[in-house]
Amino acid sequence: MEARDTFIVALRGNTEGNVQHACAEERFQNEVMRPILKLQNDLFLDVFRNYVAKYKNDFYAYPTEKKMQYIENAVQKDIKFRNSLKGMVIALFTIAEYNEYIQNSSKLNKRMMNMLIERLKSQVILFELQA
Repeated sequence: MEARDTFIVALRGNTEGNVQHACAEERFQNEVMRPILKLQNDLFLDVFRNYVAKYKNDFYAYPTEKKMQYIENAVQKDIKFRNSLKGMVIALFTIAEYNEYIQNSSKLNKRMMNMLIERLKSQVILFELQA
């Protein structure tokens, strides 16, 4: 298992943000979740494109503001989609990180999904190019 953990930490890259004076959740967010979200960004974009193709192909015709709302609703309200996205992040936790995560999964899930929503929304222009 140590080889897997070492590989995962090296694959993710450096910590994002200042973690010196952070609470436990913020430290976990910056040290673990942000690098994973950055690493998985292209996958998240393709997964969202596939979601749109499956459920709401007219998404590309929406104005930007409606696209932003759609992104937020898709991640927050579609439980299967949300769980799929969550799994893409959790799969890149080390064993120790997973054990830390399960101690406070509710708050960390909320942080994770909020960061993912903001990441998708900040790249909405990439979805406009699809039209």
